[in-house]
Amino acid sequence: MQQFIDTYDFAGKKAIVRVDFNVPLNADMQITDDTRIRAAIPTLKKVIEKGGAVIVMSHLGRPKGVTEKFSLKHILGRVEELLGAPVKFADDCQAADEQVAALKMGECLVLENLRFYAEEEGKPRGEFATEEEKKAAKAVVKENQKEFVKKLASYADCYINDAFGTAHRAHASTALIADYFPNDKMFGYVMEGEIKAIDHVLKTPEHPVTAIVGGAKVSSKITIIEKLFDAVDNMIIGGGMVYTFRKAQGGQIGRSLCEDDQMQLALDTLKKAEEKGVKIYLSKEVVVADDFSNDANTKIVSNMEIPEGWEGMDAAPSTLAMWEEVLMNSKTILWNGPVGVFEIPAFAKGTNRIAEILAKATAENGAFTLVGGGDSVAAVTQMGFADKVSYVSTGGGAMLEYLEGKELPGIAAIRK
Repeated sequence: MQQFIDTYDFAGKKAIVRVDFNVPLNADMQITDDTRIRAAIPTLKKVIEKGGAVIVMSHLGRPKGVTEKFSLKHILGRVEELLGAPVKFADDCQAADEQVAALKMGECLVLENLRFYAEEEGKPRGEFATEEEKKAAKAVVKENQKEFVKKLASYADCYINDAFGTAHRAHASTALIADYFPNDKMFGYVMEGEIKAIDHVLKTPEHPVTAIVGGAKVSSKITIIEKLFDAVDNMIIGGGMVYTFRKAQGGQIGRSLCEDDQMQLALDTLKKAEEKGVKIYLSKEVVVADDFSNDANTKIVSNMEIPEGWEGMDAAPSTLAMWEEVLMNSKTILWNGPVGVFEIPAFAKGTNRIAEILAKATAENGAFTLVGGGDSVAAVTQMGFADKVSYVSTGGGAMLEYLEGKELPGIAAIRK
């Protein structure tokens, strides 16, 4: 039975909380962006304020075993500072019995990186000479995983999943552990917020609804595009995938990114949109460059007439003005993916402008604006608009899969 963090009685209880503290660290092991830590603090504080203690578990990076630079000890100071409560550390998530026993109500214990163990992901590590060897190793890890999960569960009285960024993974700490707490499992505030925000866009939006879907490849976004046709009135398609659509329509795209094997699918997608009454907005004019670099020569051309030797890099001002008109007339807006080569400053202008427009639509028109995906989130954050849009999702892959209508293991484990 699912419980709820606002009504659950934590007094005298130890809660084991799966958070997403996978934060970036510089060469000196200093946190360069603490957004994910700050996001989880309200959940941890709620347990402590209600008289409980928290045992925090997370992963950091993609270690292939115990690795100093991926140790969660590097983030303890920041967690303690934000939490305003004593934070202790267990340097082995599978041997923390003594630290757990000594944990007092009002305190926090952070367990070492879960991914130091292959059992967290349930996949064997290393190279295997044959497929049979790999299969045998996988069976061993899966068997050991049961004890791994049992040990984590033994530390606590209740379980909270607050790691939306890993909710699409059926890992030990995100899905399997919940079975040990049939009547004492719940979502934290991050998970609750993410689910409510996405469900609002998909199920109860105020119309008109506009989705901005950017990114490089049609193949990676086609499922989400088609799924969103059932929820939106308008769809803006930007980024590198535009050139596959334009080439399919007979355009000249120079040496812009294109998936030739997806061209028929692109045409079919446009047809489906028309059948469902969804208006598609592709860029008309684009900024092109003669080199994939910040110092390249640039010009603005129609994206149906890109010269040979040039490639599309960003949305042009006229295209952004057209999109702005659509967005300012929308009541619900979802944005996932950049509309240009965001990692190169000269071609981040379009993506940054979208961030600006969404902040404006939220403030001036009361639009509900949901932003998700690495570059989209980076744009609203860098531009100082993270608190000026309605919701910024912490989970890139998880958000995409949820939007596609897939059942996420981390969510299903709490609800069942």
